[in-house]
Amino acid sequence: MTQTKSAEAGAAPRRAEWTGQVGFILSAVGSAVGLGNIWRFPGVAYENGGGAFLIPYVVALLTAGIPILFLDYAIGHRFRGSAPLALRRLAGRLGEGIGWFQVMICVFIAIYYTAVLAWAVSYFVFSFDLRWGADAAGFFSGEYLQVAEAPFTLDFVPSVLIPLVLMWVVALAILGAGVVRGVQLLNVVAVPLLVVGFLILVIRALFLPGALDGLNALFTPDFAALANPGVWVAAYGQVFFSLSVAFGIMITYASYRRRKSNLTTPGLVVAFGNSSFEVLAGIGVFATLGFFASQQGVAVGELEGLTGVGLAFVTFPAIVAQMPGGPFFGILFFGALTLAGLTSLISVMEVILAGVMDKFGLSRAKAVYGLGGVIAIVSVILFGTTSGLTALDTIDNWANNIGIVGSAVAMTVTVLWIRRAGTQLSGHLSALSTFRVGRVWLFLVSVLGPIVLGYMLIATIVNLIAEPYSGYAPGYLLVVGWGSVVIMIVASIALTLSPWRQDPDRFTLWPPVPADRASVVRTVTEGDRS
Repeated sequence: MTQTKSAEAGAAPRRAEWTGQVGFILSAVGSAVGLGNIWRFPGVAYENGGGAFLIPYVVALLTAGIPILFLDYAIGHRFRGSAPLALRRLAGRLGEGIGWFQVMICVFIAIYYTAVLAWAVSYFVFSFDLRWGADAAGFFSGEYLQVAEAPFTLDFVPSVLIPLVLMWVVALAILGAGVVRGVQLLNVVAVPLLVVGFLILVIRALFLPGALDGLNALFTPDFAALANPGVWVAAYGQVFFSLSVAFGIMITYASYRRRKSNLTTPGLVVAFGNSSFEVLAGIGVFATLGFFASQQGVAVGELEGLTGVGLAFVTFPAIVAQMPGGPFFGILFFGALTLAGLTSLISVMEVILAGVMDKFGLSRAKAVYGLGGVIAIVSVILFGTTSGLTALDTIDNWANNIGIVGSAVAMTVTVLWIRRAGTQLSGHLSALSTFRVGRVWLFLVSVLGPIVLGYMLIATIVNLIAEPYSGYAPGYLLVVGWGSVVIMIVASIALTLSPWRQDPDRFTLWPPVPADRASVVRTVTEGDRS
């Protein structure tokens, strides 16, 4: 009882909290399930061994995805703060710098992610009358985006600008309502709706002519692919990016959990729920692609646009235009994209807001409508114009493959090698969860994780230097791609050096670091009785 009271007395002002476990799980699932689950996983699986890809995918999930997810949970929950605050309390100024780097990753992601969300909303509306007609590719890049050859323009496109502004208004209104009445309420409503809507879409897709050919293309295993290291790297990359780990989201969300909260079981629910949705998305996408291939008289492998923006906004609209009941299918698909994108955008923005509120003592309203408004304006200027598509593709590649992977390597090395906090964090997870997290988890997050992610980071950097990304001009990639990373680093240093409004170290850990797990359980039990 004394320990609990002293912990609360020594802590910073009371943080917002989820109302319970269901609210946290649905919010975490809403963050993890995003656009990448629907348009990235099916293509990555198909290109890396089909059904055989599920083997390295599951291995990656168990050895990297879930362990690093637990690491994020432990840091956020034990040190009760946003990414900069929690990592500052754990690893000093160096940790805080990594936390601000994660915040800056989220800034860049939020700026371009909202643009894709705006496209999804537009196509949701377009689905009612199949406005793209018979030329889905020409409509997307021409009539809709009006893509310019110039790398940067200020020629605004009303059909993009209006939904982009609308999505920012919706996002800021949700965030302004708070953690419970805004973020949690959105996810409690949107995640079940997303799952039900996508299930209807998948069932419809399975009854299309040629659907079985599509499923055969996706799930027929090519076990020879397992000998290719690139397939394993792709599996780790897919799991890592999909779970929203190592760039502040799960640290922030875990900090909103109550003191005595189970961490590991909800983590497993989130991880396997996210992966299940990816497999479901793969079934729906490739059943539909099988129909399209049969209509074209070609094999599924001969189709173009099997992943990413091309799949969502070119291939799928072309399919919808040819299938019976196309408008209904389009409404379901783009409605699912919109819900998945919105819940993920909210989680990304929450990382940014939590960081500045902790550091500068801002109210939520000032953070949301002040800083959030500035980010929205930048987003509109960059992505409401005719040059938005090229910038989006470039920033997305650097933010994910350099920023997030680099953040994961830096965080694991700092926390587990330099600070040597692995035992403390595993003890925290074990004390508050239904099963013990011990040496196996420590090995995975402190040895295997940094090695695999470090290899991914180095290989990506070498490839980006050796060959211009997507054939873009090297000068453009230097400014927009590498320049984005430089801005993230410089801003992180500046924010780390700026003074805190309140002493970040005015904080007492709970439960304390014990000599053994039994003493921790005893402390938690005494706290419950008090």
